[in-house]
Amino acid sequence: MSSPPAVELTNIWKRFPGVIANAGAELRVQPGTVHAVLGENGAGKTTLMNVLAGVYRPDEGTVLLDGVEHVFGSPADALDAGVAMVHQEFRLIPTFTVAENVALGSAPPVLRRREIEEQVADLAKRFGLQTDPRREVWHLSMGERQRVEILKALWRDATILILDEPTAVLTPAEANELGRIVAAMAADGRSIIFISHKLDEVTRFCDEATVLRGGATVAASLPVSSLDAPTLAELMVGESTLVSQRRVRNNPADPDQPVLSVRHMTVHDIHGIATVDDVSLEIGSGEIVGIAGVAGNGQRPLADAIAGLATPTQGSVRLEGDELGGAGPNVRTDAGLSYVPEDRIGVGLAPRLSVTENAMMRTYRTMGAGPMVDFGDARRHCEQLIDEFNVKTGGLDAPIAGLSGGNLQRLLVGRELATSPKALVAAQPTRGLDVQGVAAIQEVLVAQAEAGLGILLISEDLEELLALSDRILVMREGRIVAEFDAETATRAMVGEAMAGSASKREPA
Repeated sequence: MSSPPAVELTNIWKRFPGVIANAGAELRVQPGTVHAVLGENGAGKTTLMNVLAGVYRPDEGTVLLDGVEHVFGSPADALDAGVAMVHQEFRLIPTFTVAENVALGSAPPVLRRREIEEQVADLAKRFGLQTDPRREVWHLSMGERQRVEILKALWRDATILILDEPTAVLTPAEANELGRIVAAMAADGRSIIFISHKLDEVTRFCDEATVLRGGATVAASLPVSSLDAPTLAELMVGESTLVSQRRVRNNPADPDQPVLSVRHMTVHDIHGIATVDDVSLEIGSGEIVGIAGVAGNGQRPLADAIAGLATPTQGSVRLEGDELGGAGPNVRTDAGLSYVPEDRIGVGLAPRLSVTENAMMRTYRTMGAGPMVDFGDARRHCEQLIDEFNVKTGGLDAPIAGLSGGNLQRLLVGRELATSPKALVAAQPTRGLDVQGVAAIQEVLVAQAEAGLGILLISEDLEELLALSDRILVMREGRIVAEFDAETATRAMVGEAMAGSASKREPA
């Protein structure tokens, strides 16, 4: 007699005000396999996983683990049953160390700090997720924080591990390493549910796939070995929308007229370590300059310093020749500089405020007279923005925390472009979006560049950088160590520079 599925979700319905997130969804995951859950933004993937992880109770339907029905009242109940979820938006305490975050809620009554740190270090080494267990989380890059989230699940020895966009903040090399880790966990008997919009990773890492559309299951437990990425895309959206070709430059960039100039930028952290070390770069009108690099090599502090969120130790930022000096984010926005940060919830958006309030954050001073905001004008602005960028919401007055990750990103990008900026710093602008969302945002960036916008594109997706950029700069240890013409560069060339085995540019 064959063993029952490790996970069996049957006829799951979940409703929110104005939205049906799951409409009779089904999922069956076999023991010791890696199972992909696919679908567009708003298809119900994350809601279904939150049901399995005990975050939500389904309105209808059953949850079975190894053939036994469970009714979870909380994520703690799901953890007790062996289900752990690594969320797309990190659930970490920034002022705690790595070890404290990993052990939080499961440490022994008497906490022996050094012993916990040694155990976390051993666990990280075992699964190839090396990190310093004594380092505070707020110092870590997004990629490093992702590793801490995965360590939390491994620390609890989960037998069912849900990974929601686990490679969204990882470099290609790190993603490949995660694939190896996932395979090892499956071989150890764990069942891995892998949610990703990177379909090439699905075909490489996963055994089976289930596709959701409109909250319902449209294809269940498909053997991935017989599928390819375009076929999966068609199942998700009805047609292939993968962006696979480099953009056609109808309006060539003009690097001789720099719209954004950074000269000798240096940023130190609180320990006095240079996270950005003497970086200089220029972006011409209509040019997209990509920044490639392994997570934690200075990309985030560079972007924050350009945007006015961090104070550099030295260096200057000029916008169309005008020195921005120590101006803060609002002054820089008024001058024509917009910023899409990689941490959309922690930095880019206010989760407790409504969709309308988040949409008008950059333009509220133009809505009304004096200190009073005309909310009718604000709502019209928000309606135009969500229509243009296809943002799916439960209502303009609903808290933005209820939006999916992809819809949060669409709203954020749209809001930053609504100010008609001269230059845009975009950090991971397509992270976590489905294939249609990726294509939509990339098309917007290209159109904006052709209209004269200078764009600094920071991405850990090399295919995106190669497809969209005019030039690619590689950052390593806080410095720009290589520069490539994106039309002639290859993935291997850029990857070698990221790893330290090639260089075409000495720092200025």
